[in-house]
Amino acid sequence: MYKNKFDSRNNIAGINIRKLRLSYKEHLSQRALASKMQLHGIDIDKNAIQRIESGARFITDIELKQFADFFDTTVDELLKL
Repeated sequence: MYKNKFDSRNNIAGINIRKLRLSYKEHLSQRALASKMQLHGIDIDKNAIQRIESGARFITDIELKQFADFFDTTVDELLKL
């Protein structure tokens, strides 16, 4: 049997991305984070950020790496429970 979810979430990192976004020096909105990610080459909008943070959307490995780079952390840290 395949298990693609964790506690009914499609990703683990969304919880940590939300924490980092809210504790960021500028206290980023989801829209502001989406804009900053677009500057880093990731085509993402506010709705996608909301869905990532809520666990409703999968995160690609490329997106995960860019989130880690933006928040100056590691992918491993984003994946910690």
